[in-house]
Amino acid sequence: MKKFITLVCISFIAFGAKAQMDSTFNGKPAAAPVEALSLKEAEFSFGKIPQGKPVTHIFEFTNIGKDSLRIINVQASCGCTTPEWEKDKVLAPGATSKITVGYNAAAEGNFTKPVTITYNANQTKVIFIKGEVWKTPATSAPENKSLDDLKN
Repeated sequence: MKKFITLVCISFIAFGAKAQMDSTFNGKPAAAPVEALSLKEAEFSFGKIPQGKPVTHIFEFTNIGKDSLRIINVQASCGCTTPEWEKDKVLAPGATSKITVGYNAAAEGNFTKPVTITYNANQTKVIFIKGEVWKTPATSAPENKSLDDLKN
């Protein structure tokens, strides 16, 4: 039984070493992807907004890499947040573009919504929108009964 357990342990160690070697190139660790997308801001606060009033913000970004950059997808965390971007645009090094993020302020309360940007096949960045939605009155201002006094 001891030999069996020893054999299993050695197998796990050998498998782990093999997996580590497969993730390297010429015995050196694989290089991390070069950062290519630079955001002007990674978070925006709308502050206090009235319930039922949709709002938008434009996030600007620049290709700081040496190669072209393409936004593959921009994914919001829920249906109340809607990102828009130029889907087929390829950015040359140094070029800038934008992502417009809309928020439907239907629910009352504080919110923080992440939006994930996927670019150049597998690189990602996350931007955030946040704020507070305050409940709007159900009716307009109450009737001013003193107006009748002014008419006489």
